[in-house]
Amino acid sequence: MTPPARAIVIDRPGEHRLLTGPRPEPGPGEARIAVHAAGICGSDREVYDGTRQPEYVRYPVTPGHEWSGTVDAVGEGVAPALVGRKTVGEGIRPCLACDRCREGTTSLCTSAYDETGFTRPGAFADFLLAPARLLHPLPDDTDLRAAALLEPAAVSAAAVLAGEPRIGDRVAVVGAGTLGLLAVQLLAAYSPGELLVVDPRVSRAEQALAMGADRIRTPEESRAVRGRFDLVVETAGAPSTAQDACLLARRGGRTVLTGMFEPGAEGIDPVHLAVSQLTIRSVFGAPSSAWSFAVRALAAGLLDPAPLITHELPLTGFGEAIGLVGSGDPAVGKVLLTP
Repeated sequence: MTPPARAIVIDRPGEHRLLTGPRPEPGPGEARIAVHAAGICGSDREVYDGTRQPEYVRYPVTPGHEWSGTVDAVGEGVAPALVGRKTVGEGIRPCLACDRCREGTTSLCTSAYDETGFTRPGAFADFLLAPARLLHPLPDDTDLRAAALLEPAAVSAAAVLAGEPRIGDRVAVVGAGTLGLLAVQLLAAYSPGELLVVDPRVSRAEQALAMGADRIRTPEESRAVRGRFDLVVETAGAPSTAQDACLLARRGGRTVLTGMFEPGAEGIDPVHLAVSQLTIRSVFGAPSSAWSFAVRALAAGLLDPAPLITHELPLTGFGEAIGLVGSGDPAVGKVLLTP
């Protein structure tokens, strides 16, 4: 007899339950994935707290957009050879018909927002259904625990690609959270002339030294090197970090904003922007090209997300896990649920 499948369901903000029922069956074009691990991020905490904008969540919902697993079954029209493959998958479900999708920038799809873990059932479950076209199969020897972080790695990859790093560039990364530390690893592969990490949490920033950074500074200390860097990648989303990132860039330099800013964040000085002739890019989510970049970097050994994982809990520990993510404890890195 097939054992039942479990899933965390958030019925409304602050209320969740462990639902048990039959395994979901893949429809045409879909694959069913046996989830190995799923990461919890700040946006999942927003769903739980009810602070995510209403158009970006649909209750009741099973969260979980950062995940890894193995294809367990496929629906009509999907190659049977996919069964048994280790995989990760894109969460945003682009229409593939609008102008932005047709030019390859699928993260800018102009159709209605639709994403696994927010408007569709996600990976805080034993099994997940996903469109097969959004899967990125992995090499057989891939560490699925580390691969669960490929979703944030794809966002960091999108930021790195947007910044167009060049060999020998002086590079700064503002923020030593998950996105920042993953960006450091990817940027280190370009052999920068200098790679600085800026974060007020010295213990977190020190992790970057083992991942390719040359040195670390607090935001206050970084004022002494303003105007020095060819490329600055901002990943923190703190009130002052967009402005700080622009001030770190040299005249004619490049700045990429990746953090999720709250209303009231300090703006970028338009006089400084114009006089310094800065190039500013922003990143939200990741197109398919960035996913492919991150998957290749993992397979090549240039990216290792595993050291960022600090806690692993079962599905029944969801309440504790979501509390860790919102605790503000600098000792809490990436938290995984392992069905």
